[in-house]
Amino acid sequence: MRRNLFVLLFVILLSFATQACAGGSKVAYPENYRSWTHLKSMVIEPGHPLENPFQGLHHVYGNDKALQGLKGGKYPTGSVLVFDLLQYKQSDKTIQEGERKLLGVMVKDENAFKMTGGWGFEGFAGDSKSKRLVGDGGKSCYSCHTAQEKSDFVFSKFRS
Repeated sequence: MRRNLFVLLFVILLSFATQACAGGSKVAYPENYRSWTHLKSMVIEPGHPLENPFQGLHHVYGNDKALQGLKGGKYPTGSVLVFDLLQYKQSDKTIQEGERKLLGVMVKDENAFKMTGGWGFEGFAGDSKSKRLVGDGGKSCYSCHTAQEKSDFVFSKFRS
């Protein structure tokens, strides 16, 4: 009986430790993000260092808390930034949106994402709200964002 209790306790503790190491927090799909503030748009063309995988037309959106961070430099918990990456078509001297390649999401929560500068990172494939692209807890995303440490790991800047 005592041995069974010990084994049960060990299994429970092991499951908690595994969850903590795995960074059990997941970044949710940002419903209605297109109603948030549009921060900027840009095109990454062939030949750019980030061409693979980010070639395309980008729209960046932020919720109200993210706007506070953009203006003040430090993002409060609950800030969400969305990076909407679309293919693009050039026609008649215009650039038109094509199909969505991915939706990148950054969520600020210093307690949940301690290993990645307080940010949770996720990518959702195409128009899917459930097919996740980030498999390493955001470490690969964060490694690129560390160059922006002075702006709380965010590339986008505020423009009035």
